Amino acid sequence: MAIKVTMPRLSDTMTEGTVATWLKKVGDKISEGDILAEIETDKATMEFESFNEGTLLHIGIQAGETAPVDALLAIIGKEGEDISALLAGGDAPAAPEASKPKTDAPAAETKTETAAPAKAATELPKGVIVVTMPRLSDTMTEGTVATWLKKVGDTVAEGDILAEIETDKATMEFESFNAGTLLYIGIQEGNTAPVDSLLAIIGPAGTDIAGIAENYTAGGTASAPAAEETKAAPAAEKATEATADTSSNGGRILASPLAKKIASDKGIQLTQVKGSGENGRIVKSDIENFTPSAQVQPAASADAKSETAAPAAPKVFVPAGEVFTEEIKNSQMRKIIAKRLAESLFTAPHYNLVIEVNMDEAMGARATINTVPDTKVSFNDMVIKACALALKKHPKINSQWKEDAIIINHHVNIGVAVAVEDGLVVPVLKFTDAMSLSQIGASVRDLAGRAKNKKLGPQEMEGSTFTVSNLGMFGITEFNSIINQPNSAILSVGAIVEKPVVKNGQIVVGNTMMLSLACDHRTIDGATGAQFLQTLKQYIESPVTMLA
Repeated sequence: MAIKVTMPRLSDTMTEGTVATWLKKVGDKISEGDILAEIETDKATMEFESFNEGTLLHIGIQAGETAPVDALLAIIGKEGEDISALLAGGDAPAAPEASKPKTDAPAAETKTETAAPAKAATELPKGVIVVTMPRLSDTMTEGTVATWLKKVGDTVAEGDILAEIETDKATMEFESFNAGTLLYIGIQEGNTAPVDSLLAIIGPAGTDIAGIAENYTAGGTASAPAAEETKAAPAAEKATEATADTSSNGGRILASPLAKKIASDKGIQLTQVKGSGENGRIVKSDIENFTPSAQVQPAASADAKSETAAPAAPKVFVPAGEVFTEEIKNSQMRKIIAKRLAESLFTAPHYNLVIEVNMDEAMGARATINTVPDTKVSFNDMVIKACALALKKHPKINSQWKEDAIIINHHVNIGVAVAVEDGLVVPVLKFTDAMSLSQIGASVRDLAGRAKNKKLGPQEMEGSTFTVSNLGMFGITEFNSIINQPNSAILSVGAIVEKPVVKNGQIVVGNTMMLSLACDHRTIDGATGAQFLQTLKQYIESPVTMLA
């Protein structure tokens, strides 16, 4: 059934928006998380993602046109579906109105829209803005404030990062669309609240905001009195300092989503761009004004040294003979991991196939490859490449189950499981089969580094068709994983072990590695999984065949 997509409210003061650019055209296939368009609000130009999948059947607001919030932006449905009833429903703005500049919007309409964000908008002191918990992903229903980067009393400019908010998919930076002074913090660090709860209040310094928090009821309640806000100040200051330091040493690149998109389109490396925003943040104008002659010295590479884990928490003293327990609050990530893995294990009939691989030639090939300057390839990168090629030969492994059909994916997007402090994330290498070993290596290091710093975007963890999990670096020789749905299979990679093997009737010292493939029996039969492992074994044992 076709779905109407309306002009979103992308800021708390937004009453109308202008479509800056359409990134999809009528007839294009749309997946959840695809960027449909760039929309210019009253504060910034932002990317607008699709929460639906299907075919783009209609565009209601053309590039360059302005329309009020909730106006018909697009229609997504099945290819060839009749949408005449939706178009005749009167929800789409008339063409003349849509093409008017936003300054011509009727005054009454503007007043109505401005009053929407808060129940008591008409009672707010002049210049005071109520900021609510944003919806940062299509499945987000509540968010946790991981870190406040501003404290009460700080001056806030448009584009400044107010806080880092943990969703069900990732920890993301939340920018301010308003300028003023941070007068109130409604959700303290570590606290969780539903979308649209009172997050903060911004306005002129010294403004009396007594009673605003108590009267605010748009989706949630304030969770902390103003008197306690100063307690979070030292942590916020430290977080700000840490952010700036990390940005300067290359462990993390601060850039707006739009700046990243433009840089990607133009083939510009963000490490070469000097940011003019807060804490050196790269913004749209920095990319547009960038020239090769303006390159800055590339930051130090984000190697393992910059990605080292934080020091372990001090040990708690427990007197001998006493019962002692500790309760750790579940993070949003941990809750989602528990939910998704339980659903996978209890709904998909798992079985495991195990094969032993000789790694002697792979070890020699890797040593030779890594003699090339600026090249660093790991054994895991070689396994990922081999999986990508084997999936092209065995597409049934690259599938997903639906009640009425089995979906065979003829593109290969491999998810790579990465352990982080709060659990596990799976960044995705898009079109892995078309990547070289060195490209895979560089991409995995980049994604893993940003995953550990909680700086992956939700779109970087979506769309996988197969998953690889490696615990070999911890000395684990063999293990079984739970399938990362909607994938049909996951490969578990163990450590390389030196042991006696039989070659040509002689017992010699060899290097072997165990691979375990967990399969969903609804989509993959045992023989199909076994054939995939045989092909994978051939590629790994003779890496030169991956070049054929």
